[in-house]
Amino acid sequence: MNVIFMGSPDYAVKILDSLNKNYKITAVFTQPDKPVGRKKVLTPTPVKKYALENNLEVFTPSSLKNENLSKFNPDFIVVAAYGLLLPKSVLEVAPCINLHASLLPKYRGASPIQSAILNGDKYTGVTSMLMNEGLDTGDILVWDYTEVGEKTSVDLFDGLARIAANQIIYTIENFQKIKPLKQNDVLATYSPKIKKEDGFVDFEDALMMNRKYRAFQPWPGIFCEKFKINEMEFIEDKSNNKKGVVLDVENDGVIIGCKKGSVKLKKIQVPGKKPIKAVDYINGKRLKSGDNILK
Repeated sequence: MNVIFMGSPDYAVKILDSLNKNYKITAVFTQPDKPVGRKKVLTPTPVKKYALENNLEVFTPSSLKNENLSKFNPDFIVVAAYGLLLPKSVLEVAPCINLHASLLPKYRGASPIQSAILNGDKYTGVTSMLMNEGLDTGDILVWDYTEVGEKTSVDLFDGLARIAANQIIYTIENFQKIKPLKQNDVLATYSPKIKKEDGFVDFEDALMMNRKYRAFQPWPGIFCEKFKINEMEFIEDKSNNKKGVVLDVENDGVIIGCKKGSVKLKKIQVPGKKPIKAVDYINGKRLKSGDNILK
């Protein structure tokens, strides 16, 4: 069986690897190389790296409008976090299955995993969807779920990728038996693309601050006006405090009050400096209980 694969991040690599072990991958499509880091080094996507390491033919077009995919004779086109909408000309070549990291119709769009954490969902999952021209609006084929708990987005990306890697094989093998289920558009929600400024925290709500901390790993992370918060721990969400007040200094961190609740800062990073222990930062500033870390 011939499969064309389209994807870009690490989430997609596990799915591609599963497909590569079971079927013939006739072509891989991924995002073009992008400049990364301060030196803007042109870097391939994780999917492109995998494709090159496994001698798979890989393509990096900025658009699919002029691509002739029928020459690859695919039985299926599998998509996972590719980053481009598929035009009608591609959708007509073969059944296009998207492995979306949410329980559709919830969290259509770019950031379903982060959205599940930010909204305090107990469960999330992966949906195999038969693609159409809309944004994650196609019929549902298969879905599996997992508990969110206190997982970070990194944890969930990894776990959902493993679920998706198994799910796609089941979906393809049972494709003819599966009756597609139309999505209920009334229940649809959308997850926007994450921006750097989304990581800003103002010590208003400890619970929301913890959700942002877990959702925005590894990028953009969370930060306030004074520093970036590299490592923290949620303490409670019942107390009322002045924002940024030092409540206690412990060996492994500093308890900071939010307007509602409190958190423990463990590692922080002042712009232009290396990450340090929050306790060392407090000591260097000669702050004590009752002082404000934001001033």
